[in-house]
Amino acid sequence: MKPDAIKELLDSVKLGTLAVDDALAQLRQLPFQDIGCAQIDHHRQLRQGMPEMIFGEGKTVEQITAITAAMAERGSNVLVTRLDKEKAGHVMKMFPAACYHAEARCLTLELHPPEQRGKGAILVISAGTSDIPVASEALVTARFLGNQVDHVYDVGVAGIHRLLARREQLAAAAVIIVVAGMEGALPSVVGGLVDKPVIAVPTSVGYGASFGGIAALLGMLNTCASGVTVVNIDNGFGAACAASLINRV
Repeated sequence: MKPDAIKELLDSVKLGTLAVDDALAQLRQLPFQDIGCAQIDHHRQLRQGMPEMIFGEGKTVEQITAITAAMAERGSNVLVTRLDKEKAGHVMKMFPAACYHAEARCLTLELHPPEQRGKGAILVISAGTSDIPVASEALVTARFLGNQVDHVYDVGVAGIHRLLARREQLAAAAVIIVVAGMEGALPSVVGGLVDKPVIAVPTSVGYGASFGGIAALLGMLNTCASGVTVVNIDNGFGAACAASLINRV
């Protein structure tokens, strides 16, 4: 439940247009709701300013739809990450208003427009085209959380002039998410060019010695560029949540 909804509920009780018992019934399951397969944290919107979101990988269609229904019933927008196309199709039959973002492997159900809370734009950069799925996850999540988001794809260090041609976009962003696999060098380059937070996302893209993204992760952790922080391998979602908190008014 959003803070505005709580205030409206309390105002209704104060004005006498809503009975105390009716208000209590609405608040009874506010902290969390046990639906058997999940304990849904409805209080998260109040604590963190963002609703609970659903990690779709490993969950059945029935579990995802049950969680989505419980959240939607309380007026919460819904984001499901790591959802393949087949499962998404089944979920969308239950929720026709939902939108599937195939590149990002995310599904969103927006019952109301996300509240725009960003003080500036978040820029999502991918080093290569193969990194776009993770970058897209970051982009969809950041927009879902009420941010203006721009993107620049395929500007890795193998052709650094492609990045340098976007200096104006780099300068205009409030927070930058940089997604890269292989050796993971791009966040260090970006971090050396800008005066704003850079969140680096290593991806599992690369040949054998990249070790599924560990090489990129270690390269980013060892960056000599100040102001660069690093999230887990392929974690575009986590990068977007962090960027949203940094960017919040």
